[in-house]
Amino acid sequence: MKIIREALSGTLESGDVRVKILPADGTIDIVIQSDVIKQFGQQINQVSVQTLADMGVHSGLLIIEDKGALDCVLRARIQCAVLRAADEAKPEWETMP
Repeated sequence: MKIIREALSGTLESGDVRVKILPADGTIDIVIQSDVIKQFGQQINQVSVQTLADMGVHSGLLIIEDKGALDCVLRARIQCAVLRAADEAKPEWETMP
């Protein structure tokens, strides 16, 4: 999927995460802001990279503002932001990881 516009998903409530994705050329850059980055930063990055790869995203800037979200919440927020940013007319829900 190609990111063609800026998109947001999520909130800054406790236990949630706000994800912003923007178009970029050539690479995937991930910026993580979290109170628990020392304990879970590597896991947040790993889930983010895997989710983007599963969705076929090859370039973009992903900004994550974590407030203690579980992996499944992070994955869902990234998927939502990517689908909004890619302007997919009809997502392939059956193939969504």
